[in-house]
Amino acid sequence: MSAPVHERFRFRDRAALERKIARFGLEIPLADDLRPLFSPLTIGQRTVPNRLVTLPMEGADADPDGAPTELTVRRYLRFARGGCGLVWFEAAAVRPEGRSNPRQLMVSERTADSLSRLVEETRRAAAEKFGPARPLVLILQLTHAGRFAKPEGRPAPVIAQHNPVLDARIPLAADQPLISDSSLDALQEDYVRAARLAARAGFDGVDIKACHGYLVSELLASRTRADSRYGGRFENRSRFLLETARKIRAAAPGLLLASRLNMFDSTPWPFGFGADAGGSEYEDLSEPRELVRRLAAEGVSLVAVTCGIPYYKPHYGRPFDTPVEGGEIPPEHPLAGVARWVRITAAAQTAAPGLRVVGAGLSWLRQHFPHAAAAIIASGKASLIGAGREAFAYPDWAADLEARGALDPRRVCTACSKCSEMLRGGSRVGCPVRDAGVYIPEYRKAREASRSAAGRTRPDSPRGD
Repeated sequence: MSAPVHERFRFRDRAALERKIARFGLEIPLADDLRPLFSPLTIGQRTVPNRLVTLPMEGADADPDGAPTELTVRRYLRFARGGCGLVWFEAAAVRPEGRSNPRQLMVSERTADSLSRLVEETRRAAAEKFGPARPLVLILQLTHAGRFAKPEGRPAPVIAQHNPVLDARIPLAADQPLISDSSLDALQEDYVRAARLAARAGFDGVDIKACHGYLVSELLASRTRADSRYGGRFENRSRFLLETARKIRAAAPGLLLASRLNMFDSTPWPFGFGADAGGSEYEDLSEPRELVRRLAAEGVSLVAVTCGIPYYKPHYGRPFDTPVEGGEIPPEHPLAGVARWVRITAAAQTAAPGLRVVGAGLSWLRQHFPHAAAAIIASGKASLIGAGREAFAYPDWAADLEARGALDPRRVCTACSKCSEMLRGGSRVGCPVRDAGVYIPEYRKAREASRSAAGRTRPDSPRGD
């Protein structure tokens, strides 16, 4: 049963949270025993010391070539000391025109050495904190931003299909051409080249990013893409992701293969992956579950599930207290969003029981989220649990949890959406609440940029974000 009324977090004690969950009839398990979070796990040929993951969050602080800067290094050293057994590095573009902003990381011959140094420093920081015998698995996310590409700071969309809901938000001309099949064929080789460079830099694995409406994600939903090897029926729509995985496995056989995968786009059928053809607001996970099975058959070891498109109903991807400036209060309680995350994660895990599935979407629960995470792991609904915006706010949350048995309520993410505003506003991204000395000035820049952009938008036109 959905909970229709939005509410800010106000659950200091877990009993009050449990009563609210029960009142709404939602399936969000909570456990007293946190030990499942600290058991080791094999992923392919690697082992992680615990079930905790730092998820990929863009800092938008690379240099013009896409190489990490001092601020990038600072973030990953904090994550390395944070205690998660797996650090999933943020999106790095596989070609220049695929960057989502001018300061997005990029994988190229020009950036390979700097990425290698970042990997070395990250591993060294973890070893200094936890000892050299404790393993740390590092995954690099490979991406093409597709319709949300802004390599020079201005929209330069590359689209796989027209989507009336999303086209209006850029906005796109009705005759905007689609990326061709031959260009998609060539793009697969860019992913393979980037994977080889990631292996050379010392990453344990790569993620073929297939979420949040970016190019590979949009291909999964491209039912209206006519006369194409990459559109129409499911076998065509999943072709790019599966063929790219197969080619990377052949080109870099020692590399872990991963994918951050949208199980549910939240955009309506026929334009959204995982959408209900009957027109309801609920997900139909038959295709996403089949894709998970096919990814596992192609040798993908790790899938991090997610949902939603940040530029359309962003609460699906991240239940929050406060929307971005100019955004709307969602028509559902954040706990309904958390329950959706639990549901789609379990659907992915049960689709391929041997696959390592990473769940997320629990940050709104604040200091109580480890209890939900432990219950999800213990019940087999996921193999690992990740945190994204929580890591911006509280980078050492996992180490703190292991040492104290609890999170500090004064340090957790406040679900305020400020980090999302910063990314949309074109500033460098972090937590202006918990890391104010570094990121308050950046947040102010983003607010000013967003307000200026809103002032240039006609009152009757869609707000661009």
